[in-house]
Amino acid sequence: MTAPAARAVPSLPSGSGVTPTPTGPIPVPPPGAPRVDVEALSTTLLGRWADVRRAARARAARPELHRLDDLTVAQHRERVLEQMHLLAREGVSRIMLPESLGGPNDNGGNVAGFEELVVADPSLQIKAGVQWGLYTSAILQLGTAEHHARWIEDAMTLATPGAFAMTETGHGSDVQSLATTATYDPETQEWVVHTPFRAAWKDYLGNAALHARAATVFARLITNGVDHGVHCFYVPVRDEHGAMMPGVRSEDDGPKGGLNGIDNGRLAFDHVRIPRTNLLNRYGDVAPDGTYTSPIDSPGRRFFTMLGTLVQGRVSLDGAANRASQLALHIAITYASQRRQFTGASPTEETVLLDYQSHLARLLPRLAETYAGAFAHEQLLIAFDDVFSGRGDSPEAREDLETLAAALKPTSTRLALDTVQECREACGGQGFLAENRLVGLHQDLDVYATFEGDNTVLLQLVGKRLLSDYTDELRSIDRAGVGRFIAQRAEALSRRHTPWNRLVQTASDAGSMRRSSESLRLPEFQEAMLTERARLKVEEVALALRSAAGKEPAEAAAIVNKHQVELLDAARAHADLVRWEAFTAGIAGIDDEGTRLVLTDLRDLLGLTLIERDLAWFLLDGMISAQRGRTVSKDIRRLLWRLRPHALDLVDAFGLEPGHVRAPIALGAERERQDEAAAYVRARRASADAPLSEKAQKAALAEAERASARQGRGRRRP
Repeated sequence: MTAPAARAVPSLPSGSGVTPTPTGPIPVPPPGAPRVDVEALSTTLLGRWADVRRAARARAARPELHRLDDLTVAQHRERVLEQMHLLAREGVSRIMLPESLGGPNDNGGNVAGFEELVVADPSLQIKAGVQWGLYTSAILQLGTAEHHARWIEDAMTLATPGAFAMTETGHGSDVQSLATTATYDPETQEWVVHTPFRAAWKDYLGNAALHARAATVFARLITNGVDHGVHCFYVPVRDEHGAMMPGVRSEDDGPKGGLNGIDNGRLAFDHVRIPRTNLLNRYGDVAPDGTYTSPIDSPGRRFFTMLGTLVQGRVSLDGAANRASQLALHIAITYASQRRQFTGASPTEETVLLDYQSHLARLLPRLAETYAGAFAHEQLLIAFDDVFSGRGDSPEAREDLETLAAALKPTSTRLALDTVQECREACGGQGFLAENRLVGLHQDLDVYATFEGDNTVLLQLVGKRLLSDYTDELRSIDRAGVGRFIAQRAEALSRRHTPWNRLVQTASDAGSMRRSSESLRLPEFQEAMLTERARLKVEEVALALRSAAGKEPAEAAAIVNKHQVELLDAARAHADLVRWEAFTAGIAGIDDEGTRLVLTDLRDLLGLTLIERDLAWFLLDGMISAQRGRTVSKDIRRLLWRLRPHALDLVDAFGLEPGHVRAPIALGAERERQDEAAAYVRARRASADAPLSEKAQKAALAEAERASARQGRGRRRP
């Protein structure tokens, strides 16, 4: 890591507990106050795959991999293709390969390194993800040894650029309803891949417009007149000269709102024939005579198992979105620590932006969420690696991994979009300049909320899993347990619909705001509030959906639809709890006491912010007393001031070098402007011929008139 740049001296509000000094990292906590060990914290954030991340960060800092803002769409696409070949030559994704293909089977390391590319150019990151995380991974995870031998090496070297052809124009996230068909012809032992109507075109496919020579195509497998559901097929789409294969059609999606270095396009198939062995047959196979077999008897479970093998797209987007939030916060907080605006606190010196409470309130809670996201992502990455390496692979582990990814990917991508936008606004007009990266970053991240699973659809999956777990829990209760459950349910209802719970808190706090504040800061209290909220919101939906049992499908679907918003709310509450728990677990692994104390404040800021966002629910459901409810916002403001001296250290720990940041306002340009302005003002004040302001002139004249009046009154006295 490079040493942090010199920091401007801000003014601080009285009672902040911080003593400003004219030199060094400013503001500085008073002697004996906790300090962040930036280097140690940065190492902690690197996680299990620290060495892989360091190498990936060094790569992402190289100018030849950076996005340039003055390129046309065509030029940007060509540049990203050249960058892809560079990555292929360096073998950056070979660590994902199993031992049988000469790799170390390090799936977690592969994703960890891939995420770092987002700070170089999100287009490069996503195009690399299409080639190796989707297209190659589909062959690897859904195919068998024969397929690996035929196609993996060319995919890794980019000899065969590929597309991942799942999404259709008419069925975006509804993969089970895809319309493309692959019908088996036993006479020729071929599959006939066909696009039956316009809305069934494969759409938004990276590499499809220009570069792909093959595609892993998801289509309905039909043999002997039976539709066995969606399976994956390897389909050549262009020859070695780039010409379309017979029966394959392609269209360019054209310029997009972001990620214009990727040649997104559409593919359609007019009775295209491919060999029987081009079915990626790990989970379903067809014999030469057309007989279908599968190791998974249930069509539904088979479908979700096949899709579950491709969860790494969601895992990697969670990490990339978190890294983008780190970059945006680094830019905005660095700028806010140097930019001065308005002179209310001093007649001669303007106030640093980060000393305004409103500025702290817009940035530091997002910083807390970003730290929580980093710790949660590390847990997700470990779970992913355990499953995909085979060390911890089981149906239950895969289901848990899919649920965790479905909870975190929507949370982190939404947070990234909101954080980048808030940081853009916090930097004013400077944030709107392309050179300072925030506008372009927001454009490129926009689609993260809807690809690799639309965020709302993924949260629905989380909600359904939570309901399923709740139902399974009830089914497992014996007769004695049913009685206990009913008693617990009655107790919960009593807490929520009587003032008892609020009275207990009020009595405990004894009318003292200080005691209320201390109670809110207890991790046991925060955990209890977030846990109970997540559990009760699932329970509320489960109880509301009881009437759907035994109904006709249409009627049951209507009942479920009426409670869809509550289901999403329960899923978000679950995601909040996961992040808070991950943050708390991360703090437990910090050895340095000062760093641990600062991160505890940051974790408390997260916990209280999550409670404040849903404060009406906590109050109405009797979870929090009115006194503690009034204290939440005050405690958040106190935490903002406590964390103010550590803001720069906390973003320095993200390990972003100048080659990653590439935003002039965070690399010294603003500091130089401020230094120049301060020097000019000092010289002008010291100058004998400096002009007098009109305000000062009027004040001087008024004072002269008052002095003259006083003298006149003195002469008239006897």
